[in-house]
Amino acid sequence: MEFTIANLLSNFTEDKLIAPKALEKKLGLQSELSLRQLQIALDALEKMGILIKDRGRYRRAAETGLVEGKLRCSSKGFCFAIQDDEEAEDIYIRESNLSTAWNGDRVLVRVLKEGSRRRSPEGEVYLIVDRSITSVLARIKHSSGDYKAVPLDDRLLFECALGTGSELEAAIDHLVHVAIERYPLGAYPPQGKVTQVLGLNAEEAADTEIVRCKHDLPKDFSTRVVKEAAALTAPIVDAKNRLDLRSLLTLTIKPGESADDEKPSIEDRADTFDDAISLEAVEDGNWRLGIHIADVSQLIPPLSAIDRAAEKRGASVYLGNKVLPMLPEEAIAFSALVPGEDRHTLSVLIDLDSEGEVVHYRIEPAIIRVDRHLNYQQTQALLVAEEQVEDIPLEVGEMLKQLYKVTQKLRHHRLERGSFELNLPDQKYYYDDEGALGALVVPFSLPARGIVTEPTILANQLVAKHLRALEVPALYRVHGAPHVEEVHELIKLAGNLDIALELEDEENITPRDYQSFTKKFDGTSAQKVLTYLLLGALKPAFYSVTPKPHFGLALEEGYTHFTAPLHRYSDLLIHRVLHEVFANGRDRRTTRAKESVDLRSSNCHGKITWNVLPPDTQGELEEVFSTVVSHLSETERVAQEAIDDLDGLQKAEFMKSHTGEMFHGVITGVQSYGFFVELEDVLVEGLVHVSSLKDDWYEYRGRQQMLIGRKNRNHYRLGDRVEVQVKSVDYYRQQIDLVAISGGSYSPDPFDEEEDDGEEYYES
Repeated sequence: MEFTIANLLSNFTEDKLIAPKALEKKLGLQSELSLRQLQIALDALEKMGILIKDRGRYRRAAETGLVEGKLRCSSKGFCFAIQDDEEAEDIYIRESNLSTAWNGDRVLVRVLKEGSRRRSPEGEVYLIVDRSITSVLARIKHSSGDYKAVPLDDRLLFECALGTGSELEAAIDHLVHVAIERYPLGAYPPQGKVTQVLGLNAEEAADTEIVRCKHDLPKDFSTRVVKEAAALTAPIVDAKNRLDLRSLLTLTIKPGESADDEKPSIEDRADTFDDAISLEAVEDGNWRLGIHIADVSQLIPPLSAIDRAAEKRGASVYLGNKVLPMLPEEAIAFSALVPGEDRHTLSVLIDLDSEGEVVHYRIEPAIIRVDRHLNYQQTQALLVAEEQVEDIPLEVGEMLKQLYKVTQKLRHHRLERGSFELNLPDQKYYYDDEGALGALVVPFSLPARGIVTEPTILANQLVAKHLRALEVPALYRVHGAPHVEEVHELIKLAGNLDIALELEDEENITPRDYQSFTKKFDGTSAQKVLTYLLLGALKPAFYSVTPKPHFGLALEEGYTHFTAPLHRYSDLLIHRVLHEVFANGRDRRTTRAKESVDLRSSNCHGKITWNVLPPDTQGELEEVFSTVVSHLSETERVAQEAIDDLDGLQKAEFMKSHTGEMFHGVITGVQSYGFFVELEDVLVEGLVHVSSLKDDWYEYRGRQQMLIGRKNRNHYRLGDRVEVQVKSVDYYRQQIDLVAISGGSYSPDPFDEEEDDGEEYYES
């Protein structure tokens, strides 16, 4: 099907009837087959009591007694349905009650048994609304004349039928990518098709292809999208309806090579230029900071094939130096801010006083011409140079030095409100703002990075403020505070390393706590490990139609993503809202009113007492945003998991080449079966299994989070430093087995049965 049940249901409410024809348009259905599938789905949902039919139109049933959640399964066969609301209980589902649902699927669950204090509620899968798995990595086996694909993921307890063919014979025992062509139906198993043979094993295959296939990330665009992209032409530069800023000295600053180097294709680079920066002196000793963002929205109309593909992908995915782009190359090429070429932008022009405080700002459709591209190394050299550098004009260096002073003041204000920075080495920068992680992860030794990030974050912040002031629909970026329990674990770990950490409020974590922690870590031998764990304790950021706090940036009043429309669909949507405001927004209460406001300027804030957008437009945008918001958060989660997965494979490959070698690390977790060690130099985690501790019987004490020897009183506790040897590495599962060589602690206290906590004993 060209749509999922989740896509379909997202269009319905309890109080509004929708006709099938309207659904066809919203879902972009054109083929006769897809239209038949839509009617079959509507009929089925009506029979199941999820939709109600009234005179040929449909609405959502008010009360169905069903709970929506995402399945998280184990290799043992049981699952939990995880609800979107963090406060809601997880629902336990036995294997016999899964129907044909798989790990990761979004389902509607009927609760069979209410939960108690010690037990979760129990339920059964009533309807699968969205299949998360459309392909699998598997090995081919041959049995009784049939070829089957056995998934590598041990949480997927099925075998996929493949049919017959000579090409399958040659691929027996190989690692393959299998597309699911038919899901299980009654007694019939799933049916699949081999789309790619990756190699004899995971280590032989390219790591980027393993990750792409594992997360089912699209490699190519459809024929329809390719055809539509080929028909694109460069927009005609129109200075009548845009602010002409081509006379401004404007720069793009990115990591990587200089603009003079020959560029590879879009897919082979991660530095497409969708933002540029300018700075000019204005009256009263103020500075006008310009953040200019590529205006791709004019090229891609809503509901076009390119737009639907971009929405489905949600964002570009960065796998090392490879990029799986959100948009086809033609759309990027006509919009990217290339030096020496006129380009349309949405520009945020911010007037700052001598202390870096925002005096006024406006958002303008503009035309710019980038004068120069610089990489971080060139920018760094210009900041410290006293003379002209190579062939770079002197005015560029002067602007950069002033820009550095301005952005340092912006950074000061950001830190003053409680925002923090995590200092970790070898970071890859996919976006010029806080990105998917929700917090700035930067090495302090790279001031050039701040020249870009501070204006970018400020632009996102001010655009959100403007949209709120106009009361128009928007997508806001939300970042919640970490779980208190996880931070308390980190505090305990740091305490065992003689680093005292304190919370302002024991029950609530604030950004200032994180800021304080990073200062305490600075300069200590465990700085890298503790900062890495601090990052790991952060919750994922997500999108919302309601402005809510952003923990990483210490913002209470809302924040949005506006500055990367070539790579994030959320940013493209924000551009469309702004264009709608500029083109059709009402700047006065009535057509007869003489007094008006400037909808592009912050001067209008607090003066608007009417609806800026026409009711139909307002309603359509609200519907679009409410429909797409969860999907965009999910696609970003998948993209980040893929990036982390690639990082894990590369670390596993590195550790496999160092099997048998010694490393120093810190114990970051203790369980009854062993303890986890973060290797300090490489930031790789491995497990020391309790069975490898040969010198004593070891008891697990949950309260103290330690394993303690019954006779020798040696113990391994959270925060202890140990020396370990790499025993073995499972490359695909990224599991690293370690053996403890030395370290841990010694306790002279006698064995106390009252501290047993009922845990198990182990004889080594």
